[in-house]
Amino acid sequence: MSDWIRPIGQGWVVRDAVPGPDVDEFAEPDRVVAALAAPGAADSLLAVQHPARTPAALARGLDLTAAVPVARAVLERLRKRFYRPVREIVAPYRIEGPDGVALGLLCLVDPAAVTDDGAARVRHTEDVYADVVAERAAVLAGLGCATSAAMLVPASGGDLLTEQVERACAGLGLPDLSTTDAAGRRHELWVVPAGPLQNRLLAAVAAAELLVADGNHRVAAASAAGHGALLALVTAGPQLRIGAINRVLTGTGLGPEDLVSRWCAAGLDVRYEEHAVPVTGEVVVRAGPAVLRIPLPKGAGPEPVIDHEIVERVLFAEALGVDPDGPCVLPLPAGRPVPADADAVVLLAPVRYSDVLAVHAAGRRMPRKATYFTPKPRSGLVLAELQPGRE
Repeated sequence: MSDWIRPIGQGWVVRDAVPGPDVDEFAEPDRVVAALAAPGAADSLLAVQHPARTPAALARGLDLTAAVPVARAVLERLRKRFYRPVREIVAPYRIEGPDGVALGLLCLVDPAAVTDDGAARVRHTEDVYADVVAERAAVLAGLGCATSAAMLVPASGGDLLTEQVERACAGLGLPDLSTTDAAGRRHELWVVPAGPLQNRLLAAVAAAELLVADGNHRVAAASAAGHGALLALVTAGPQLRIGAINRVLTGTGLGPEDLVSRWCAAGLDVRYEEHAVPVTGEVVVRAGPAVLRIPLPKGAGPEPVIDHEIVERVLFAEALGVDPDGPCVLPLPAGRPVPADADAVVLLAPVRYSDVLAVHAAGRRMPRKATYFTPKPRSGLVLAELQPGRE
């Protein structure tokens, strides 16, 4: 049995509902702060995941170092009250909702594992924000417990994993946990102890090279925390979807006329089209009352190139002089409200899965926050104790 894919040695499975607001652990900071301000939310799993954003921490001016011990105590109380302990388990997991279907395995994965020839077994698909990784690594290291799972997908051969998990779920009968989240997704999981079935499921995962579908920051944080383990849902679908993540320009001081003028001066073909819809190779910009369609230039970078990369380098950095890594550029998943102070929102088509694989095959990464894989695993259904990494 491979030691880079292994069961959860000491874990906890929620008895009923995850304690606290039903907010994605990795939502925008202002949404997290607002959710934690609700009555009773300070003593919740969300508060454990964001210890420096609770009302008490903000009122006392606690930094992350001072807030993590408080979060550790809250986590211990929550585990005793809302979770049941499990040992040496994996968990077949099924998610079904309006945004897709996923069958996979919850287990521990070594985020720093390499093959015999030195290639990473878990490959990042997107660049990451260094400050976000540092914050999450500090929380993870201080807690010694993973509270949410990254979503990893096999680069090839995923059908075998889906078949193995589907067969296991059918043979195990009713799930050990079944719950519905705020978006209407049904989450079901089965607890599988040590034995032949667990070995077969782990072997199906270990046979694949894994790509990060959702959780590039979690994977990087797990490596930085030094535990040698990451809680992951490894899934190949069968109906994973990729949603769009747009870009917001804010605080640039540029109005609609300024944007059009600078983009035209950079040689871009800017067209006013009231009912434009983004497609691959083009973007739609909403700036005040103006709706613009801009075909993206070809050959704007090393192949394969992702639309987000062209937007950030050509439209933002070169034409506007705006740093894509700076505070004036924000990611915005499709369907989320546009900030009131936005100068413009740049709408992009979802990245095609074939392009994700092509970028991976070329040994490159996509820009940060380029893909929005769904359906995502529910944060907090399973907690996993992490041990320091092995030498």
